[in-house]
Amino acid sequence: MKKFIISMMLIGSGSLFSQVSVGTQVQENSKWTFGGGIGLGFGSNSSFNLQASPRVGYKLTEDLEGGVIGSVSWQTSNSYKSTMFGVGPFLNYYFGRSFYVGANYQHFFINYKDKYYDYKYNTEENALYLGGGYMQRIGNNSFMQLGLMYNVLWKQNSSVFTSGLIPNIGFVVGL
Repeated sequence: MKKFIISMMLIGSGSLFSQVSVGTQVQENSKWTFGGGIGLGFGSNSSFNLQASPRVGYKLTEDLEGGVIGSVSWQTSNSYKSTMFGVGPFLNYYFGRSFYVGANYQHFFINYKDKYYDYKYNTEENALYLGGGYMQRIGNNSFMQLGLMYNVLWKQNSSVFTSGLIPNIGFVVGL
């Protein structure tokens, strides 16, 4: 079942990102918004990280947006391999199309494999991110978002995440 859900989200996120990247124009009177972010990282011990976080929103008012956000992350190194998958609702409030505050709840499914000891670990974790940031207009109704979020459910000794603080960079079309 997990393979089916992961496959469906990958297909959905791929189609969403392909629409945004080719410059899909959302009509001015549409209340739907689309966007997300992608990330790529390299590190020591041949570590590699690829992440995608597509989102679909709906303008409840001119300054309030709610929707669904997903997250897929693949990490690998000489010693481990990990896949993380999350989904949940978000809510953003915009101030003059220059700043925003937001809340984002996600439920994560984590699959971890230690390559040296052939140890596999599957778990789930909840995260409630609160924060905000700055928005830069990059088109008529397109914006780049730069922000900082904090996972208020993060616990140092029991979380799979190394920190509760998360910087984020993303794009939104349709605001």
